[in-house]
Amino acid sequence: MNRVLAAALSGAAVVWGLLILLAPVAIHPSTSLAHTFPGPVAAAVTYGQASRICHQRSERSFRIAGNQMPVCARCAALYLSFAVAALAVWGFPPQRARYSARRLLFIAAVPTAVTWLLEHLLGVPMSNTVRAIAALPLGASAGWLLVGMLRYDSRLDGEQILYS
Repeated sequence: MNRVLAAALSGAAVVWGLLILLAPVAIHPSTSLAHTFPGPVAAAVTYGQASRICHQRSERSFRIAGNQMPVCARCAALYLSFAVAALAVWGFPPQRARYSARRLLFIAAVPTAVTWLLEHLLGVPMSNTVRAIAALPLGASAGWLLVGMLRYDSRLDGEQILYS
């Protein structure tokens, strides 16, 4: 059952990643992609759903085809790196973790936390590229760990899962 959930989560992450990349191109019916992608309606739904999880500030968002992405640069990097890692983990055999998942996630969150704190507490300006790069380790670690943990079945080797 966990492997089915892992596959569903990986698929959902990839679909969401594609939606946030394609929505800016498909938002206008005049684009060529609007005829192959479900078009402006799917793009509008993507932007609407993204508004529930992201501030969508224009100055903090990347642009594709001249249109703002449905999520900010930091969120885009989190979601896209999660999707890439969730797919990549399938290329490795499921195995018991040899490290602390909490520690790994904490370390992976440090670049994001540092950029956020510098911006909000000290007023240091950050570019969208810096925000995105800082978020990559956290998204990738979360995708790798979550899908990896769901794929691993401790009953196969008689050991306890050591993710903590």
